[in-house]
Amino acid sequence: MSIFSRIKDAIFGKKADEPSAPVAQAQAPATQAAPVAVAMSEVDVEAVLSGLAAASSQKLNWRTSIVDLMKLVGMESSLAERRELATELGFTGDKNDTATMNIWLHKQVLKKLAENGGKVPANLLD
Repeated sequence: MSIFSRIKDAIFGKKADEPSAPVAQAQAPATQAAPVAVAMSEVDVEAVLSGLAAASSQKLNWRTSIVDLMKLVGMESSLAERRELATELGFTGDKNDTATMNIWLHKQVLKKLAENGGKVPANLLD
């Protein structure tokens, strides 16, 4: 399972009645994500993450930090994990420039959540 998929599942919740990937691929090979996104109800990403943050014993700024967002959903946020996520999402910059990579990752993760049925406020997508 990809790192982004784990983030998405932690926020959206994994539903037992979701179509499996092979079924989605058989229906539309060129747009395999589309059937799942259409079938999924819109999830209020901000509300879910704010709720997790309120229940957390740590002060995590998920709104601007990919590290904090990953920690908030119970994932490892190591540099190795973030580099793997960057590769997965198509980052073409210098992975040693962690500040730039982290900013890009945060924006891409929120954008991908929105593309996959998440309701993400416009100010978090800029």
